[in-house]
Amino acid sequence: MSFAAPLVLLGLLVVPALGLWYVVKQQQRARAARAFTSAALTPSVAPRRSGWRRHVPFALLALALAALIVAAAKPQRSVAKPVKAGTVMFANDVSDSMSAGDVRPSRLVAAMHAATSFLHEVTPNIAVGSIEFARHPVLLQSPTTEHVLTRAAIAKIAPGGGGTAIGDALVVALDAIRTAPKVDGKRPPGAVILISDGASNAGVDPIAVAEQARHEHVPVYTVSIGTARGTIQFDRHGTFETTPVPVDPTELGEIARASGGRAYRAPDSAAVQAIYRHLAKQLGERHVQQGLDAEVTGLALVLLAAGAGTSLLWFGRLT
Repeated sequence: MSFAAPLVLLGLLVVPALGLWYVVKQQQRARAARAFTSAALTPSVAPRRSGWRRHVPFALLALALAALIVAAAKPQRSVAKPVKAGTVMFANDVSDSMSAGDVRPSRLVAAMHAATSFLHEVTPNIAVGSIEFARHPVLLQSPTTEHVLTRAAIAKIAPGGGGTAIGDALVVALDAIRTAPKVDGKRPPGAVILISDGASNAGVDPIAVAEQARHEHVPVYTVSIGTARGTIQFDRHGTFETTPVPVDPTELGEIARASGGRAYRAPDSAAVQAIYRHLAKQLGERHVQQGLDAEVTGLALVLLAAGAGTSLLWFGRLT
């Protein structure tokens, strides 16, 4: 919970001060009663009231005052609501290293399965498109709310190709988001989910494109998939050679930070699935501040009524 006017909460200092005043008044009252009556006559002149009952009305009124001060500070809480529209672009690395089997059944297949799960879970209002890239990016599907089309495009992704042109892929993704149909005359919010296992080694500088994405309010969520033990086999003139392809998350992290997104690491297929499920939920919701001042004011009125009611019921007057 947060407050739109937090300085008003300083008024709560009045409550303990009021409590101290009440204690002092009660002590003065007791001393005055003892001064004008003898010990033998005290029970008949000033009969002893129930110790706790005579303090309840004041305690309720003090709590009511505290609640009114809190209400004046305009308390609010963050509430998640489904977005009306949005655009998400998948950018899948299909370079040779994505064939490594350290993530079962392979890095690329695990990424494809996770993307398909994302489409099953994301709100239907989100338009989703897909890009594959190695040395050059290819737009497989423009953003669409017909998720069956995007699933079909993802199913056709195949590994192969040297080079990793992350910057070029981001350029294509941003262009697809810019040209997405407007909703109520406005461009819906966009995001890019980029999955790869290494650094860019072809095309434009991905950090510069990520900074442009931040300027356009398009966060890039990067997923570095794989482990340090990844290997692939090359057919070199009829002889298969094993080449290590350890994951390198460094640049992907820099891209996410430069764009205002977030970087994730996926050492196995379960982690990839969990990341994409999380993103499906996150990108399908928006958080708005909901005021609670009416509820707190209502509580204050209940406490005021209870304080006045107990005083009248027990003592026949307002104390």
